[in-house]
Amino acid sequence: MEMRLYLLQRISAIVMAPLVLGHIAVMIYAVQDGLTAEEILGRTQGSVLWALFYGTFVVAVAIHAAIGLRTILHEWFGVRGVALNGFAGATCFGLLAMGLNAVAAVTVTP
Repeated sequence: MEMRLYLLQRISAIVMAPLVLGHIAVMIYAVQDGLTAEEILGRTQGSVLWALFYGTFVVAVAIHAAIGLRTILHEWFGVRGVALNGFAGATCFGLLAMGLNAVAAVTVTP
């Protein structure tokens, strides 16, 4: 299982890398253009493309972070077994829930 988690974390990093660069590019564009929050939401709400972009980003980050925190908890504090895996699962679920809620808030048309 440890090897699979190692590979999954590396794959999530590969997925995140271009998404981080894309997100930074979008932020720079928005700031330089002086877009307001209302203008940004006008461009993102109802957009399947933005929902997929940021939804993928959220999934990759949730997986990557949960595995990384699981590793730290095990190496630094010696946590093992059900507690370790439960923590990682809860962390992943929590990050997914919060992140996908944020994506829905900016991409779903009210």
